[in-house]
Amino acid sequence: MNATPAPPGTSPAVPWEELVTVALLGTDRRTPPWLPPGPQAPAALLDLAAVETVRRRAGLRPAPAGPRPEPAAADPRPPLPPAAARRLALLLSDRPGTGGGRRGTAPDLMELLPQWLALANERGYAPPPQALPALLDAARARTDLRPAALAFAGPRALWLARMNPEWRFALRSLPGGGPDLPPPQEPERVRRLWQEGLFAERVALLTALRARHPALARDLLAGTWATERAEDRLMFLDSLRTGLQPVDEPFLEQALSDRSRNVRATAAELLSALPDSALAGRMAGRAAACVAVDPTQGEPVIVVEAPHECDPGMERDGVVPKPPTGRGERSWWLGQLVEAAPLGTWPARLGGRTPEEIVALPVADDWRSELHAAWCRAAVRQRDAAWSRALLGPPSAPEAAGPGAVSLAERAKLLSTLAPGDRADWVAGFIATHGLSEAFQFLGVCAVPWAAPLGRAVVDALNIARDAGSYPWSFSGVMGLAERCLDPAEASRLDALTAIPDEPEDASPGAGGYWAEAFQRLTTTLRLRAAMAEELRDA
Repeated sequence: MNATPAPPGTSPAVPWEELVTVALLGTDRRTPPWLPPGPQAPAALLDLAAVETVRRRAGLRPAPAGPRPEPAAADPRPPLPPAAARRLALLLSDRPGTGGGRRGTAPDLMELLPQWLALANERGYAPPPQALPALLDAARARTDLRPAALAFAGPRALWLARMNPEWRFALRSLPGGGPDLPPPQEPERVRRLWQEGLFAERVALLTALRARHPALARDLLAGTWATERAEDRLMFLDSLRTGLQPVDEPFLEQALSDRSRNVRATAAELLSALPDSALAGRMAGRAAACVAVDPTQGEPVIVVEAPHECDPGMERDGVVPKPPTGRGERSWWLGQLVEAAPLGTWPARLGGRTPEEIVALPVADDWRSELHAAWCRAAVRQRDAAWSRALLGPPSAPEAAGPGAVSLAERAKLLSTLAPGDRADWVAGFIATHGLSEAFQFLGVCAVPWAAPLGRAVVDALNIARDAGSYPWSFSGVMGLAERCLDPAEASRLDALTAIPDEPEDASPGAGGYWAEAFQRLTTTLRLRAAMAEELRDA
């Protein structure tokens, strides 16, 4: 094989296969005419290989030109105000981890991006086209940003996502990114997609129908239920949480006899959320048989007789027979029965008492924590604010755990069932009594921006912690939440805290300076949030 003659001063174009063959054999065994003889051959071979490598990487074989892509769909929303567009570019240019260890007084811009996106979506603005790549990159890196970022990015994001494989996640998340779902008015198309579509398409169809036409989605699922795989049945059944209503009960009752234990458990959980369902009634009967007020005592006492077996009927209704390691069988069964029983069972069963009165009753034989923990789970599952308030107790109670809850996480779940104002008032009272050390999870379930009493309680507690001489990073989680959740109107109250205070003798060295820095960052962030909102108001 001969090399193509090269113009003077250039290397000959040697076929790649020939170069590889000579390299494998060695120039001692084979020296083609396009290599100089003698000791210079190996170096010349490597030079030619380097040149040919560049040619192979840079070369483009002639091919018919493909069709041009269709233009992106127009975005009918109004453009961002200029100041807001500049702010978006600044927020998207910030990258986590670029500031080193100590944060200083600079705000964390990436943590402000979610709030900025929520405000922009609320006001119905469209992004500048040049910001879309960075916006899609941010959504790719942070899944918590995706819903708001893709809603703001709009139809042009779909167009870009089809061009770049790294942005394909947007096609699965945005309406119009995948195949168009047929409307309910076209039952033949709905039936065909349900029977012939890919699993993801069927999930999307069922979810969309359930949100707007719950009965149609349930009937569609019931028609193919017997032929679905167990893992698919579980996923499909989970979609019935949306719009759950009493007319779903017959289908869910049938699912209690499913071959899959996970499907049976999910069906039982859904039925227990319907307080008038037959399953809820059966669980109420079982639970009530286990819990009563002892009339022979001088003062009323709750007595508990946990189940002695898990019979087939209990198992069919979702009671898991085998407890986790280290848990007793009877307490495990009791907890599941009480959790699934409607909370309306207990006032009539326990002497007409209110939830507060029931929770305050003593419980015999160390069953109190087990019983109250089950009531906590029931209150969260049934979204019962009255029982949640009773189990939480007053925020100023000496016992920080409250009368019924057994952990910070459970108390936070109970708080989530209360109205936003009640939630904020309870957490403010808790902080005023117990400080910030256990309040972080509670603050995370409060509505943003924090109500004024809650914001004042947090600032006052931070001020007390500063005066106590501790370091601010002991409260870094609360500080981070305050930057995102405190009402920007509170910034003026914080100005007095940005100065370096006189440090008492027993204070941690340098703590006053660190606190001043933390409060400066907090006030700067609050004023930046106020400016962001103002920029998005300027149409």
